[in-house]
Amino acid sequence: MELSGAEIIAQFLHDEGVEYLFGYPGGAVLHIYDALLRADSVKHILVRHEQAATHAADGYSRSTGKTGVALVTSGPGMTNAVTGIATAYLDSIPLVVLTGQVPTGVIGSDAFQEVDSVGISRPCVKHNFLVKDVKDLAETLAKAFYVASTGRPGPVVVDIPKDITDPNIKIPYTYQSSIEMRSYNPVTKGHPFQIKKALELMLQAKNPVFYTGGGVVLGNASQSLRSLVRRLNFPITSTLMGLGAYPSSDEQFLGMLGMHGTYEANMAMHDTDVLIAVGARFDDRVTGHLEHFCPTAKIIHIDIDPSSISKTVKVDVPIVGDVDDVLTTMLEMLKETEQNSDTEALKDWWKQIKQWRKKNCLRYNKKTKSIKPQYVIEKLHEVTDDDAYITSDVGQHQMFAAQYYKFEEPRHWINSGGLGTMGFGLPAAMGVQLAHLDKTVACVTGEGSIQMNIQELATCMQYQLPIKIINLNNRYLGMVRQWQEFFYEGRYAMSYMESIPDFVKLAQSYGHVGMQVDQSADVEEALREAFAMKDKLVFIDFITTREENVYPMIAAGKGQHEMELAPDSELV
Repeated sequence: MELSGAEIIAQFLHDEGVEYLFGYPGGAVLHIYDALLRADSVKHILVRHEQAATHAADGYSRSTGKTGVALVTSGPGMTNAVTGIATAYLDSIPLVVLTGQVPTGVIGSDAFQEVDSVGISRPCVKHNFLVKDVKDLAETLAKAFYVASTGRPGPVVVDIPKDITDPNIKIPYTYQSSIEMRSYNPVTKGHPFQIKKALELMLQAKNPVFYTGGGVVLGNASQSLRSLVRRLNFPITSTLMGLGAYPSSDEQFLGMLGMHGTYEANMAMHDTDVLIAVGARFDDRVTGHLEHFCPTAKIIHIDIDPSSISKTVKVDVPIVGDVDDVLTTMLEMLKETEQNSDTEALKDWWKQIKQWRKKNCLRYNKKTKSIKPQYVIEKLHEVTDDDAYITSDVGQHQMFAAQYYKFEEPRHWINSGGLGTMGFGLPAAMGVQLAHLDKTVACVTGEGSIQMNIQELATCMQYQLPIKIINLNNRYLGMVRQWQEFFYEGRYAMSYMESIPDFVKLAQSYGHVGMQVDQSADVEEALREAFAMKDKLVFIDFITTREENVYPMIAAGKGQHEMELAPDSELV
């Protein structure tokens, strides 16, 4: 069939199986919007800001494993989307972002709403394309989806000049269900010799630890990971991005590691002799001071991205390949070998870990009438019964959610890890809710973060998205204030929020339900009331203690064994 460029885009998205397209119209993409309206084959979600379009596509992708898709116009439409593109890039989330561009004949002339989309996005995309000929459009779209979703996933920008979508120019269209790129051929199979070498090292270990990251979630390797960890009886810890890949309630799970990780996880990492890193990238928030990181460990690193291996920390056994495939191969090799792990050494190792656990590093004072943010998250977990999708913004509330909400399954914890993007939580929750219409979705946020994309309450009303917003309101930019207390002698420069809206009235003005809670005794009842309203968005404004800090904490320049625990934790 012969289609215009705009019609090719609409038809391709349909053929590719795209369920939702998050976007905001503008002059450079009006031909595309017209074609989408006439085709009526892909559900378009009209956001209120382009940053929200990319975050919503991101949330959809994280919770489903599918590629998220956004459509924005040229100029400010594209620049507004950059924060969401960079967020996806740092966390390896597959997105395809279609950006409008001025007609090819005026590119470079500073035409109205022209920006160099390819140049601007280059540092924060896996790849980008500028379509210069309508004949290349379908193949370029196919390449974009292929690159975004294979190997180490990431966002791909396709910049489309307006004349490429001219409705008067039509060409033959054929959907390409598969694509080959000579210059792009990601490795998926781990080298058998390296896998065997890693397994031998693991079976000889005295103090082994599995260190897992977001790559396990993205690689759909949760089941193979669980089987291997249980088969070996090794302790396991997770990064912020990997939570849920291994059940938090399991006895072998040590909790999250890193700057705000548990005492037992960080101490085990420091004392391990064999570290098995799976789908993790040795982020600075995990390693602490590099000179102190795992000082006596032999390191095995399994990752789909060869550029991640030995990038930060030199490893002893690198394995490049699909995480699930490598772990499955390890399980098969284990069945064939007669060698077992060192049972006696493991008994002593677990005995040491139990001693560290006695610190109970996440204790906090519950004997207060005022609301502790930790208590809200604990009750949220209790009320939702492990079955909710939780998104978060960035700050103290994000860390409290990671510490106190016990995630049992992958893709249920949706947050911005690498870029740390405030304003992510609400639009991400929209994408998650659309992907899982019959599921409970909650956004954990703070009074600072929520105001960065609060206009999306209008989008939630338009599409009847019954998200529950858990606002931990301490009237501060909490994490900024905590750092100012620790490292700037209590000089709270511009971290106090002096003008905060009435969130109850604000939510109601958008047509939603608003609630405010300021007593600890009322927290559980308010949460149960809110989640009982299955068809309504409920904004719960919890007035929390003002100067609560996130503990444990590893200060900059310190090692994993140099954690600071809550001053009164022993007294609780």
